[in-house]
Amino acid sequence: MTQELRHKYFDRSMSEWIKMVANELPIDAVGMWQIVPGGRHGFGLEGEALTDYVRRCIAELLSRGAVPVVGGGLEGEHEWIAQPQYGSKPDEIIENVVREWLANGAKDEDPGGLWFARRERAWFPPA
Repeated sequence: MTQELRHKYFDRSMSEWIKMVANELPIDAVGMWQIVPGGRHGFGLEGEALTDYVRRCIAELLSRGAVPVVGGGLEGEHEWIAQPQYGSKPDEIIENVVREWLANGAKDEDPGGLWFARRERAWFPPA
């Protein structure tokens, strides 16, 4: 049995860290700009290992009721704008987000990019 990687600075297992990332949701949204560097710099991941980490983080966020969003909604209750183009099912959302991130060079993202927020904090544009 191989031991799970531990965060370089905070000595948490990867599974613990992924849960901690999602624990932010009741307070604020979680951005790709936080997820990617967390795996790259916190665990030393690159390539397929980093991609798997990103998938796992997104899956945990979605399992807690998050949806893909960007900033720009109304201040207060609905400060995030839902991004339905990524799909409606978790597997579909994960694959579309990861595909886009990889197509953009798998780089550390910008805070102005994609985030994940709880559904009740997002504004859903009319279809």
